[in-house]
Amino acid sequence: PIAYVKTCMGPPNGIQVERDKLNKYGRPLLGCTIKPKLGLSAKNYGRAVYECLRGGLDLTKDDENVNSQPFMRWQNRFEFVAEAVLAAQAETGERKGHYLNVTAPDPEQMYERAEFAKELGMPIIMHDFLTGGFTANTGLAKWCRKNGLLLHIHRAMHAVIDRHPKHGIHFRVLAKCLRLSGGDHLHTGTVVGKLEGDRASTLGFVDLLRESFIPEDRARGIFFDQDWSSMPGVFAVASGGIH
Repeated sequence: PIAYVKTCMGPPNGIQVERDKLNKYGRPLLGCTIKPKLGLSAKNYGRAVYECLRGGLDLTKDDENVNSQPFMRWQNRFEFVAEAVLAAQAETGERKGHYLNVTAPDPEQMYERAEFAKELGMPIIMHDFLTGGFTANTGLAKWCRKNGLLLHIHRAMHAVIDRHPKHGIHFRVLAKCLRLSGGDHLHTGTVVGKLEGDRASTLGFVDLLRESFIPEDRARGIFFDQDWSSMPGVFAVASGGIH
């Protein structure tokens, strides 16, 4: 209901503000996740980020379980990634970014990592909103709004909640909750590729995230009108690859 929507702050920036920050308009933003997700040293991880961004990508990303393992502590990763992002920006003349995963065991550590990313001049951070929890995510969204950083949201663990047909919470509901809690991007899966989903439902997720008003359309799983009023939209991320 619109009365409830207005009690929530929603995305810290939104689609239009992000495009203004990155100075990229009229096209999708192209990014990738660094692979292998685990096992690289911080230096080699930074090198991979540089090569991707220098090669033409707009953004690169930590995988959801890239956190702070013995072979690559988060401080070292942040430093090498920042060096890579700034070098790619200088050489291409474009704004670049890398989603630095700040998900942590407790909110204090999460904010410590976010502050370090800000000190390094990074434009965007990332949070696993289901494993971190809605309260932690809402707090991080408020921090990003105050500090001028973009917030990428990964949906790690969603399949445990939404895939079983007879119990759980549908991803459509989780996506709405995320827009209310706050995030500038959210993975929606794709109609093709590794995370294949139903075309109509997937397009319904996309509209629920980015449009201001979504009319009832039962073919796409939208059972009633949704009015987001003036709440900014969320970038729907075609996650899981397209091949």
